[in-house]
Amino acid sequence: MKNRYISSIVVFLSLLGIALSAESQDMNYSQYFSTPIYYNPAFTGINTGVRARFLYRNQWPSLPISFKSYYFSADLGDRSLPGAGGLGIMINQDTPGAGLINNFGAALTIGVRIPITSYMITQFGIKAGIMQRRVNWDDLVFASQLDPKYGNVYVSTFIPPDASKRVVPDFGVGGVMQFINPGGNISGNIGLAVDHIFKPDVSFLSTGSSPYPRKWVGQFDVIIATGPASSSMMSRGSDEPLKVNIGGIYQNQANLSSLQVGLNLLKYNIYVGGWFKAMMGGDNSNSAIALVAGYKYNFYEDMNIKFMYSYDLQISGSLQGTGGAHEISLILEFDKLSIFGGGGGGGYIPGGGGRRGGAGPMECPTFY
Repeated sequence: MKNRYISSIVVFLSLLGIALSAESQDMNYSQYFSTPIYYNPAFTGINTGVRARFLYRNQWPSLPISFKSYYFSADLGDRSLPGAGGLGIMINQDTPGAGLINNFGAALTIGVRIPITSYMITQFGIKAGIMQRRVNWDDLVFASQLDPKYGNVYVSTFIPPDASKRVVPDFGVGGVMQFINPGGNISGNIGLAVDHIFKPDVSFLSTGSSPYPRKWVGQFDVIIATGPASSSMMSRGSDEPLKVNIGGIYQNQANLSSLQVGLNLLKYNIYVGGWFKAMMGGDNSNSAIALVAGYKYNFYEDMNIKFMYSYDLQISGSLQGTGGAHEISLILEFDKLSIFGGGGGGGYIPGGGGRRGGAGPMECPTFY
């Protein structure tokens, strides 16, 4: 009987490994603009100060399985650091494979800054961390647990094998070019990154191999302000011009591709937006509309908190009726906070009368 269970588990893991290696894709957050380091480590320390980001995603809530994801990152932009970039940390957890697999990743990120002009910079980033994959044995039901009349009533005597967890090193690199016009009302960035460079082997079986697919990411954002910004950070609200963020992100991993394009608006410290999302590849093609709303509260000069919520409305494909997806993000910003003495210079307020603290025009966050 025990040998039969072991054989069943071996077959299950083999099939699951094949499926995940052929079709798997990293969690795709609708609020990619709230998780920039997740997609490209070059955004580490792109602006001075400290930023902490928290995000929770509940995907397909109508299904009887758990597809929940948790994300945290914190990065420091400090121009006294070697390379004049920044340092960051990132933690991410999600449950692919019909909720039977638990993914956990933790990484350190480094950004290196290369100024081109006063209104254009490039920044390169490296991610170095670990990836852990674990089978959720508690969610499996074995034959020994089933009663012909009452169903799942018995406690399983199965002992999970040692191969139920896999920990491997994981690396990624990226680059981003950021620009702003002399008038300060048009800015943006263009980025390219590759994650899981060495395709780490995440197979649960010592006799097999399951390389995790490499991921390519291309992204752009353009921010347009309809008027001059206020010279006071605390007065942002009714006197702050309408800002429009037009952007998009493309990802390719294994035989799956995804595209997201749309825009967000910021006025009266309120965010609203809409984004079209498309997943392409084999039988997984589908599309959705992500609706975004949020609010920014300024505690003090150069210190604020942002709360954003988005909902994925499924509009085509086989995923209709799954309940879409909910995302909640919380972002804390401390623009003048410095640890090494070079991050508290602030930045340039577009149209606001010049620079603060002697920093260049690229140091002011233009939208998020």
